[in-house]
Amino acid sequence: MSNSTNIPFLDLVTPHVELEPELTAVFQRALGTAAFIGGPAVENFEHEFAAFSDARYCVGVANGTVALRFALAAAGVCAGDSVVTVPNTFIATTEAITQVGAIPEFVDVEEQTYNMDSAKLRDFLDHQCDADSLTGRRISRRTGRPVTAVVPVHLYGQMADMDAISGIAERFNLTVVEDACQAHGAEYFSVRDNAWKKAGSIGKAAAFSFYPGKNLGACGEGGAVTTNDEGIARKIRMLRDHGQAKKYYHDMEGDNGRLDAIQAGILSIKLKHLGQWNEKRRECAAVYRRILAPLAESIGLPFEPSWSRAVYHLYVIRYADRAGLQTHLNVCGVGTAIHYPIPLHSQKAYQGLGYREGDFPVTEEIAPQILSLPMYAQLRPDQQEKVAEAIAEFVARQQPSHAIASSLAAAAGD
Repeated sequence: MSNSTNIPFLDLVTPHVELEPELTAVFQRALGTAAFIGGPAVENFEHEFAAFSDARYCVGVANGTVALRFALAAAGVCAGDSVVTVPNTFIATTEAITQVGAIPEFVDVEEQTYNMDSAKLRDFLDHQCDADSLTGRRISRRTGRPVTAVVPVHLYGQMADMDAISGIAERFNLTVVEDACQAHGAEYFSVRDNAWKKAGSIGKAAAFSFYPGKNLGACGEGGAVTTNDEGIARKIRMLRDHGQAKKYYHDMEGDNGRLDAIQAGILSIKLKHLGQWNEKRRECAAVYRRILAPLAESIGLPFEPSWSRAVYHLYVIRYADRAGLQTHLNVCGVGTAIHYPIPLHSQKAYQGLGYREGDFPVTEEIAPQILSLPMYAQLRPDQQEKVAEAIAEFVARQQPSHAIASSLAAAAGD
């Protein structure tokens, strides 16, 4: 396969060209009113995104990292605490934890979903922590700190197993704060509630990122916190605006973490299309699943449990010779990315936490194998077939006896 046809990893141009008149009007309104910070545009988006996420409140903030930091702080996580999360995520998850003065502690992920393994979470709390004789809180043997919260990451657009995680959190009196930065509109069927639940509606609070490449992306930076707790929403509104209860009256020290009005207006326009875009991503995932099925013995494909309605922010496969496959795809004009090449416990930034190789075997096994394929709402089936052809071509070179190419062609014609 030649590189005459380029298939980008992500297309951020097409949707903006299609929406250009509406997006331009947002900027023109801001120029006409000089309402650049706060005001109706931000308030309208907050109301709309809360409704979209099935949450009572939404507070717009500067970006996803700030959203998670404010969510943790407003939920009561503070200096001296330990917070449990996963090593297979972007560093923003742990930055938010350390920025409130807490220490991140890791539990491994599930082999199939790459999300937090609830059994490992329970094992950590049962066997790597002791009960405080006065408070009953779990005290981490690693840090000597009380474990006060857990941050499940809804990775790649698929929610973690929230019934199991929430049940464990209740048992050990932990606050659940969702990292939903990749999961706008993702759903989880809760047996406990006998209902489908949206990302951002289950934990005490949830953080979202509107970085341009997200399913709902700004034309710049942006983020939000959703919550059903009025007190948390009120505190985050103060935290984002220097701790002000009203102008120049500071009830606490806060930060400059506001969402600007132009980005809020842009997000409101895009939010009207998000349901359709997410559905197109699901359709793209279904196409990949069908045409890559003949390669399933060689390549690990995404697994979606029956309780999940993923929104496929990323479509991530596994292959032993990832470097070779990625190079081949690049030669064939197919854009790819890696999310994420080095687990957090192995990053230089966290050497002081004292983790060692072998502590999280699933994460360490998948990190050198995972590869993100092109995935966006505007991706066409014919482009996906070319991606699959290029993958099959490379795999066949490694395993020529499997007659993979012919099987792939048959799958494409189904």
